[in-house]
Amino acid sequence: MTRIADLLAKGRTYSFEFFPPKTDAEQATLVKTLRDLEPLGPSFVSVTYRGGAESRQRTFDLVTGMLRTTTLVPMAHLICVAHSRLELADILVAYRMAGVENLMALGGDPPTGPDDGPGELNHAYELVELARAIGGFSVGVAAQPTCHPLSPDVASDRDHLATKLALADFAISQFFFEASEYVGLVEDLAERGVDKPVLPGIMPVTSLSSVPRMATMGAAVPAWMVDRLQAADGRGGKDAVRDEGVAIATELCDQLLGVGVPGLHFYTLNRSSATREIYSTLGLAAV
Repeated sequence: MTRIADLLAKGRTYSFEFFPPKTDAEQATLVKTLRDLEPLGPSFVSVTYRGGAESRQRTFDLVTGMLRTTTLVPMAHLICVAHSRLELADILVAYRMAGVENLMALGGDPPTGPDDGPGELNHAYELVELARAIGGFSVGVAAQPTCHPLSPDVASDRDHLATKLALADFAISQFFFEASEYVGLVEDLAERGVDKPVLPGIMPVTSLSSVPRMATMGAAVPAWMVDRLQAADGRGGKDAVRDEGVAIATELCDQLLGVGVPGLHFYTLNRSSATREIYSTLGLAAV
């Protein structure tokens, strides 16, 4: 297997993110998506995880299945909440025994299930330290281009990010829509003496109905972007909105490549068409 830190040391990476399916229909969609995207030759792919035994097993099965049956380099997400230190250590050891070398260490959302305890680790950097103690992992952490919703202000948010990124190998950002937000994030980290790679997260907005949801997922859609999507809707309806959303995401990727980002990380929502179109337009790979 290949460590993501080694890939980043060699040059720019292109990566995709998936979530584990819950139903047979979702499984079929994901299998098709993987078949569509694998020929693009992504540097690595990541698999999300929400916590709890069921979600943990789905993530584990998907990551190890990719390792056995595809050419993809998978990275497993793991969160602190609702787990004891021993449980987290057991999960990490199981991944290493299965041959998984790449880990995304996350704090996680507050537990909501009736059987979810608070967990023993409170912050992602503690999970990074635990993964380092187990050994053998290339570890990534999450970054917010604006500010984490639980942080009191941007400065303290950047301080916390600098602390955990100093321990990790790289970061992947939450999705955003303005290249200047990413540039500001990297500059703030540099002022704190941290120059680890930060991969920008890309999320194409392909429908007007998804605009309100973006804010709850991590980043509000700016007014200029809503105007462009609404104008497209007036010209040609839903298909035109989708095409405009892909075009906007492509423009953002082009701007980011222009400022020398270490890679691009695509939030696919287990679909392939938007990512394949962006790849084709930018000439990143044959579709």
